[in-house]
Amino acid sequence: MTEPELEISTAVGLVERYAAALVSGVPDRPDDDGFFGPGSVTWRLAADLSAPVAGLRSVLIQALHPLAMAGVDQHSDWRRDPVGRLAATSAYVATITYGDRASASRAAERVRVIHDHVRGTDTVTGLPYAAGDPALLLWVHAALVDSVLAAARLFGTPLSDADADAYVGEMAVSAELLGVPRGLIPDHVAALAEYIDGVRPVLRRTAAAAESMGYMLDPEGMGEEVAELWQDLRDAALAALPGWARDLYGYPDPPPVTPARRTEIRQTLGVFDAVFMAEPGVLEARQQLALRMRAAAGSGGRGGVVPPEGSSANRG
Repeated sequence: MTEPELEISTAVGLVERYAAALVSGVPDRPDDDGFFGPGSVTWRLAADLSAPVAGLRSVLIQALHPLAMAGVDQHSDWRRDPVGRLAATSAYVATITYGDRASASRAAERVRVIHDHVRGTDTVTGLPYAAGDPALLLWVHAALVDSVLAAARLFGTPLSDADADAYVGEMAVSAELLGVPRGLIPDHVAALAEYIDGVRPVLRRTAAAAESMGYMLDPEGMGEEVAELWQDLRDAALAALPGWARDLYGYPDPPPVTPARRTEIRQTLGVFDAVFMAEPGVLEARQQLALRMRAAAGSGGRGGVVPPEGSSANRG
């Protein structure tokens, strides 16, 4: 295989798997609007151009928790197939976001079963860990929610303070589906910031975090053109990182995001999205979601943001 062919093969494989992840999560004939619904802020942000930046930023922050990183390092095959692991996570998130409540609940149950077997001892801290520990689940959840908001503010569609609070509140459902007690989950932006500040003393860059994030920021096998696009995505994620996270990794502070640089990064995100849209099934899935969102907007409804059955939010 020639070098240009390797570049195309790598890029197409990446895009194909992420496209399949989205398509798998969008039901053809949903029984209901799911836990969020087409009028929710969650749906709107999931479709935003800034979503890839949020995804990369979230794994950078999640990896700084030594126990969460130990579980990934000791029990996943990310070194053999890092794209496959991320694609599987994307498929799960798509199902939770867009699937009907039965499909989302089944997906969460499958993850809980997997988590039951992911346990061990972190070689850095010497502490035991379990993937199903609500404290670790909450950290992964909070890093994602915070990253979606940070990426949207820098590179996405402008978001009001009220919508930001609404998004944090809506997303509490996703953490609860995995077993985090509702009372522990931040439900507005200030509570989310307070929670993250409270966890910061235990965060650190372990060798596993440095290795895995080194791959994510500079993946092998990319040709010059693809690497140039990825550079913009990487720069955007690093710019969106809080200063304390960059300090833990030892990354230098990026240059300020000027209006011109923001436009440049958004253009790159548009290119990624155009390539993504060309994959089988993606256009149809996007069209279906857009129609449902327009219908919800026309009816003035926010969608079906509801807590899981049996949730404390449904009691008393």
